[in-house]
Parts: sequence; C-alpha cells; structure tokens
Amino acid sequence: MLLNWQTFTIHKRVPLRISRGTTSENTNIWLKISEENIEGWGEASPFDITSEEKKPDKILQELNSIAPILQSFHPCQRQEIEKILWQNQISSATRAAIDTALHDWLGKKANLPLWQIFGLDRSLIPPVSVTIGLNSPENVQKRLLDWLEIGDFSLLKVKLGSPDGIEADRAIILAIKEIVPHLPLTVDANGGWQFSDAVKMCQWLEEKGVIYVEQPLSAGQERDLIDLYQKSPLPIFVDESCFSSQDIPKLADRVHGINIKLMKAGGLAEVQRMIHIAQACRLQIMFGCYSDSSLANTAIAHLGPLVNYLDLDSHLNLRDDPFTGLSLEKGRLQPNNSPGLGVSLRIKDD
Repeated sequence: MLLNWQTFTIHKRVPLRISRGTTSENTNIWLKISEENIEGWGEASPFDITSEEKKPDKILQELNSIAPILQSFHPCQRQEIEKILWQNQISSATRAAIDTALHDWLGKKANLPLWQIFGLDRSLIPPVSVTIGLNSPENVQKRLLDWLEIGDFSLLKVKLGSPDGIEADRAIILAIKEIVPHLPLTVDANGGWQFSDAVKMCQWLEEKGVIYVEQPLSAGQERDLIDLYQKSPLPIFVDESCFSSQDIPKLADRVHGINIKLMKAGGLAEVQRMIHIAQACRLQIMFGCYSDSSLANTAIAHLGPLVNYLDLDSHLNLRDDPFTGLSLEKGRLQPNNSPGLGVSLRIKDD
C-alpha cells in the first residue's frame, strides 16, 4: 500500500482559551493510504497537554520513517500494522491517522459506512455539547449567543480553571445561567484547580445544576482523585489522566468516567478497546477532540452510539474546514451513508 500526506492549517472562528493557554489555529496532517484503486483517509492533529506548542514536525518525521516499512503490507493487515507502529514507537496522533485511514479503506472496500460495519444504531448517538472557553463574563455570554445562533444545542461544556481563581470561574457559570438558566452544563477544569478548590467547586457546581466535572486536578495527581471522588457530589471524568486502555483499570476506583480522544488513543481500534474496558469497569464514556477537522471527528463519531456524552465540536468552530462528513441535526451529529468514513472535500462555496 502507498502512503501520501500533506499538511493543512485550520483557523478557529473563535479562539479557545483553557487553563493552559489559547488556541486560534492548528496545522494538521491529511493522510491517504492507497491500494487496489481505493483511497483511505486519516487525520493527525498535533496536541500537547502541557503547553500551547503543537507542531506537526514530529508527525511528518514519523510518517517519512514508517511509510517505506508499511509499503509491503495490505490495508487489511491492521493487526500486523499496529504491531509495527508500536515497535517503532510511533506517537498516538500518527497512529490515529494511519488506523483511521485503514478503517476508511476497509469501509470503501466493503461499500459500507463504518457505523454499519460496526453494527451500530446512529439514532443512539447522544447530543453534541459545544464548548465555551475561559473569558470575561461578558465575552462568555457573547460566545454562548454565538453558539445558539449556529444550532439547537442542548448541552454546554464550560472551561474553568481560570488563573484568576475560583471566583472568576464562578462568575463564568453565573453569567451563563443568566441567559440559559435551564440548559444543562458540564465543566472542564483542564487540571486547573488545586485540591481544596476542586472540592469547593464541585460542591458549588452541584448546586448550580452542573452534570459532571472533567479533569478537576492536573495529570499526575491521580492519587488525590481518591479523596475528591469521596467528597464530590458530582461525577468526575478524566481526560489528560487517561490516554489508552491501559490507564483505565488504574482509574476505575476514583473516577466516574473517561474522555476518549482519537488522537490520544491512537486510532479507532484502540478507541474500541477503551470503550469495552470502561464499560467493564462500569465507567461512563465521553468522546472529545483537540483542534480536529471534520475528518477526525467524523471518524470517531461512527462509534458514537456506544458513549454517554459527545464533545466533538472543534469542526463546528472552524472558518476553513477542508472536509465535510458529519451533519448537524437537532443538536446531534450524524455520520452519513457513504462508504467508509463518509468524508469528502468541502466545496469551496459550501
């Protein structure tokens, strides 16, 4: 099989600020795997959970090194290819692009959409949540109104963990409640709280009707999650603390749910493993994203019927998404009936 790739830069309509910094654009990689006149597509989105630095250089270097090795394989040899990627210590974002492209190729070969190959029911995909980043109360309200103009959304994800402290976080929640007092909210602190503040905020947010809190403590503080789990009236989800299926059993006694992201997991095969292990551990599951285009978000959305929450809104906040694949119907993302991922290049006048 033949691998080809190119970079593309996407720009956010509204920059997203979280506790670690602000993102307004990202340079991603579009990967194409060709065999038997069939082309499978995948996307790699560089990400960094410790800083704002997100460069594609490492992914491009890895593709240059692994492409000659993979040429002798057929796209149906996913198990062997996955082993080769691990042996060569290929990063999760690069593995995600390759694995996604192999799944897309398979769907096109079978002439079936992935959700149908997986045997899933698209009507079970939960509503998508849309994200409101850290900002002043006035700008938070403007961002909320902007989202409400785009679609009929029934769930909001609010970024907290402000460097200005928990009073600034509370002001954000109160500002949102002024406009949509009855709309359900979830909160993502991105590890921005100290333990004592996390306890206070979980108690306060429960009074404000928040559904759950995501990553209240920074990665590396998983031991403290045990105490927070006992003291918090809200369910606790983790994102930065959970990358792969191997992390889940170690977290099962101190969290209520996990955030699975395609780029962290390293592909749809690992996403499925994570789902199965999380379900066996009686954990709730959400899907999240980084600065992903419609290509990556469509890929993981095919497994959407298996999760409790869907936080795949990055492509909805792009000015120049080169791809189209998911439709937004009454606040829900729906993969289409086309073979494979069902992703195509967006018509420029679209």
